Parts: sequence; C-alpha cells; structure tokens
Amino acid sequence: MAQQTKLEAVDYARLAVDVADDKQASDITMLDLRGVSDFTDYFVIMTADSRRQLRSLQEDLEIALEGVGANLHHREGTPEGGWMLLDFGDLIIHLFGPEEREYYDLQSVWSEAVETVLIQ
Repeated sequence: MAQQTKLEAVDYARLAVDVADDKQASDITMLDLRGVSDFTDYFVIMTADSRRQLRSLQEDLEIALEGVGANLHHREGTPEGGWMLLDFGDLIIHLFGPEEREYYDLQSVWSEAVETVLIQ
C-alpha cells in the first residue's frame, strides 16, 4: 500500500489556482499571509461570473484538494449569496461574484500580504 506524501500549504494553494484557472474563474489571486496572519498561510481569491459557476468551482476545488489529502475544515456562504469560503486550515479559498468581490475588497484589507499569483 503506497503512502501518500503530505503536501505543503503552498502546494494546495497552487493547486487551487490551477483548478480555478481551468474552470475559467477570473481575477485569481494567491496571497501569502505568512508573517501577517496567525490563522492561515494562504488566501486564494477568485471571481465567478454566475451562481452556477460559483457552485461548480466550489465542488471542483473540494474534490481536487481532498483528492490530494487536504481536509476541508469549514465551508461558509452559498452561491446564491454570491460568496463562499472554503477553509482548509493553512489555505482559505474565497469565491466571489463580481459585486461581492468589489464590496469585500480582501486584497486591500490584506494589503500587507505578498501577492504571489495574479491571473486576470
């Protein structure tokens, strides 16, 4: 029986970025919060054009990350609300509709974080 190697938080974050890009999310941003936050290491933030895309992204991200050993600790929000959060511990994924993304403006809130990936 082969033993699965535990990935680092940065590997999970990069996988989330890849899945989001493959599923045509827009404005995908990965923030390195190490040294800025004591509750997580990375944020991956993305925008979905529709509620249907939000749901699809949420499902695909959970499947991909759990498939490589990440544990989903908590999920908040709904596609109908235009915002979802997937908490994988050292990685938190924020999925937004366009209006919600502008309203919450997480990149400004966490301006001290290092932006390591930006896919427009």
